[in-house]
Amino acid sequence: MDLRYIKENEGNDGMIGMNIRILRKKNKMSQELLAERLNVSRQTVAKWESDEALPDIQKCQLLSNIFQITLDQLTGDMSEEEVEHLAPIGKRFFGVVKVGERGQVVIPKEARDIYQIQAGDRLVVLGDDSLKGFALLKSNGFLEFADMIRKFEEVGEESQ
Repeated sequence: MDLRYIKENEGNDGMIGMNIRILRKKNKMSQELLAERLNVSRQTVAKWESDEALPDIQKCQLLSNIFQITLDQLTGDMSEEEVEHLAPIGKRFFGVVKVGERGQVVIPKEARDIYQIQAGDRLVVLGDDSLKGFALLKSNGFLEFADMIRKFEEVGEESQ
C-alpha cells in the first residue's frame, strides 16, 4: 500500500503535514530543531510538511507530546485557524468574566460542567504573585491532596 493510496482513502489529505507545519511555527521551532527532538533529519520533517511522506505512529506520538496535543488533534481535519488556536493538553480557555462590585465572578457553564462545580460547592482560591493571578480549585479534591501530603510527611518523620 503506497502513500498515495493512504492519502486518497483517509479523507484528510495533507492534514498531518499541514498540522505539523502550523504547530511547529506556532511553537517557534525550526524544522532543524523539531527534527533534532524527533531524532530524524530536517529533510524528513520537510517531507512530512509537504505531504511527501507520513510520520510513523511512534513519531506521531512524539509529535503530540512535543506539541502537547492529542493524536486526534495532530491527525485531524482542522482549519489553519483551529490548529493555530489549539491549547495544550489539559489547558482550557473558557472566556473572560467580569468581576462584580463585591468580588463575585460567574464561572462559565462549560467550566462548571467539566469540573462538576455546583451551587454550594466550596472552592479554594490560590494566588501567585509572580504571575499576578489566581486559581480556583474544588476544596474537597484539594483538601484530600493536602491531607495525603500531611500523612506522607508524618510517616517520613516517624521513620527518622
